[in-house]
Amino acid sequence: MSTVAASAGIANAEEPLPFDVRLVPAVVVCWSITAVGIHGGPAAALAATASTVAAVVLGAMVLRRVARRRSAAAPSGAGVAAVIALALCFGGAICLQMYALADHPVAAAAENRAWITASVQLEEDPRRLSSAGPPMVMAKAEMTRVDVGGDALYVGGRVSIIAPESSWSALLPGQEVTVRGRLGVPIRPDMTVAVIRATGPPVTVVAPGTISTGAGNVRSNLTAVAQNSMPPDRAGLLPGLVVGDVSHLDETVAENFRAAGLTHLTAVSGANFSIVIGAVLLVLRGIGIGPRTTVTLAFVVLVAFVIVARPSPSVLRAAVMGSIGLLALVTGRRRQAVPALCGAVLGLLAWWPRLAVDIGFVLSVFATAGLVLLAPVWVDWLRAHGWPRAAAEVVAVAAAAHTVTAPVVAAMAGTFSVVGVVANVLVAPVVAPITVVGIVTAVIATVSTTVAELTAQLASAPLWWLITVAERASSVPGAGIVVPDGVPGAILAAFATAVLLAALRFRPMRWLATAGVTAALAMWTAHVLW
Repeated sequence: MSTVAASAGIANAEEPLPFDVRLVPAVVVCWSITAVGIHGGPAAALAATASTVAAVVLGAMVLRRVARRRSAAAPSGAGVAAVIALALCFGGAICLQMYALADHPVAAAAENRAWITASVQLEEDPRRLSSAGPPMVMAKAEMTRVDVGGDALYVGGRVSIIAPESSWSALLPGQEVTVRGRLGVPIRPDMTVAVIRATGPPVTVVAPGTISTGAGNVRSNLTAVAQNSMPPDRAGLLPGLVVGDVSHLDETVAENFRAAGLTHLTAVSGANFSIVIGAVLLVLRGIGIGPRTTVTLAFVVLVAFVIVARPSPSVLRAAVMGSIGLLALVTGRRRQAVPALCGAVLGLLAWWPRLAVDIGFVLSVFATAGLVLLAPVWVDWLRAHGWPRAAAEVVAVAAAAHTVTAPVVAAMAGTFSVVGVVANVLVAPVVAPITVVGIVTAVIATVSTTVAELTAQLASAPLWWLITVAERASSVPGAGIVVPDGVPGAILAAFATAVLLAALRFRPMRWLATAGVTAALAMWTAHVLW
């Protein structure tokens, strides 16, 4: 933890860091305390807060003494105090929230698997579950009123609802429904009060609002146009790439994407927002719109896309991360992008503490960090060694994202994708065109489905390429290496990645790696095409 204190206030005036990392220690501290509190409860949160504050103070004292001996810059007292203050705030907040969660009346009833009737407001679209038996969906919802054990309680709290797909899949976020089912304990520690398992349709359903209805129409129009204009595998993939709707995604395609390390493409991520905002900026700048009007219109488009993709915490997180990543690439101001990323993470964790244990959030933050920290440096290095800008950016972005997210994926799934970087490089040129064509198709479909179907054809060939690459990549022997899941797997993947990056610093290793990758890429591409 001494590095936390060091980064909080050290500034070298003679050799300034290329990145402003002063907020990084605060992010590490607050995120760690929140995650420990969610997994371990109030006592663990208090212990984590106390130990972190003690480590920060001790580390600052040691570094001050070292700095005096070497006549170097010492950690600033204001920086250390800020980290401690944030640690106390986040620690106290998660401790109180976990106390409230433990004492929740529905949580106590869930231990006894009691039956419940609850009025809830859906937070997201119901997601299809991959399980044996009748088709089921799961959705997150916020409770407003519950009837359990004959008592009516007006309490809040987040629940997971598992229900039949036939009667729940058409519901929209924001709708208020009454559900009857049996309670169960949460599936994983994510600040959910309980799980409600329903066996039938909702007892009552309130009609969705105008905005939710409009967003649902846009999504359903895109799905209908895709199904009417292209083969089923491509039709199911297009809505997933554009707005994260995987309700019609073919199971074989989904499995191939997982094996090839391409699953992130079918979830709304920062990349989607970067592509959307980037396309808008490109068009507006091309027609000579002023900077203020351009920013305003880009913001309007961003809000509209958030509404269509559903304004859940994960989508809002993706919007923030995508905006920051685009800012770094467009302006080249990596020093400002890091504080923006850190500020966004702190704000999101303060508003939605459960994001601290959300895998999507972890992947998004790490990928964005790779985009703003590693990708620009690698782009410059590749260009200095004769690479064209377009090729350098594609390879650098794919490699940076895979490098920083590989340990997280290893911890989550217990696998380390060997073909992930190559697969992402091969599909990178078609992802943006598919996204843009899909968005244009969705907009046109609100006016004319015939024109929209013709427009969607522009994405058919790129979708075929994406599906083919995923299929061939998943069939490569040894495409994924099995590693221990959890922390050991993450450490192993991080160590392997670090060793590979260190080895590539030597010219003979670079020559060997380049020759091997080129040969493999040539053979693989030939295999894909024929």
